[in-house]
Amino acid sequence: MKFSVFADLHHYPGVFLAGTVEDLEFIRDRAVKEGCSFVIHAGDFCHGPSLVPDYVKMYEDFPIPTYHCLGNHDSDKTSYAETLKMYHMPDGHYFFDEGGYRFIICDPNYCKVGDEYVHFDLGNYYAWPDLRDWMPPDQLSWLKETIETAPGPCVLISHESFERPDGIHNKEEVLKIINDANKKKPHSVIMCINGHHHRDNLRILDGVLYFELNSASYDWLPTEHNLYPAEICEQYSLANHTVIYDDPIHAVITLEGTTITIDGMESTMFMGVNREHTEGNPIYDKAARPVVPTVQSAKITLGNV
Repeated sequence: MKFSVFADLHHYPGVFLAGTVEDLEFIRDRAVKEGCSFVIHAGDFCHGPSLVPDYVKMYEDFPIPTYHCLGNHDSDKTSYAETLKMYHMPDGHYFFDEGGYRFIICDPNYCKVGDEYVHFDLGNYYAWPDLRDWMPPDQLSWLKETIETAPGPCVLISHESFERPDGIHNKEEVLKIINDANKKKPHSVIMCINGHHHRDNLRILDGVLYFELNSASYDWLPTEHNLYPAEICEQYSLANHTVIYDDPIHAVITLEGTTITIDGMESTMFMGVNREHTEGNPIYDKAARPVVPTVQSAKITLGNV
């Protein structure tokens, strides 16, 4: 079976230059042409669906099914409850079965404040930068049961990473659930996909393929630059905090048993501006991964664990 996945489109009119209507049309048209069963994003579709209801409707009106996975920014300007409603999500975490596989959408968008797990809501996580990115215990129990009762191999999709050294705080608990399931029944989980970090990376860890999916739009720069024309920065208020991809890079993934084929994309940098052209923005992130306008392609058959 085949599906389309993208991440970090960041549709935010007047703020970011990327994540346009044309970008979403491109993703739609490729998914239809490739014969995908569905399209899903790995978070940060927009910065509040109530700000852009027509854009959300455009996605949900694709001629094939579409699914949402919450990112940290999806409920920045729209409440968490309203975001779930507008995205037609039963909860922040849920699953669906398709083509003999189970797709499990996880939600690590929680702050741990004392003993309480508080979901990201209207940008509240900005007040707790060191307490964010947790999966609560009840969701971990749900994940374990959801994997154990799956009719076939599972693919986990989350915004934040379970694999990176700077991934979610309790990633070791998630990895234990995955690895214990695979020891009990090989290939219970074959793949984990995350966005959030705007990087392109593949890693096989304990027999599972971890796919860090690049942003479809841009990379964020803490230190602004002045390399774009003034008229662009006047029209898009945070353009000078980004380096932008010319195309909405994403992946079409084909699953055949334990063989995973990723058909990615290559693009170029808008106006030729790379991160290394800016000042005060390291080329590599905390996981030593560079910014590239690419989603790599690969064909991997997972062996026995």
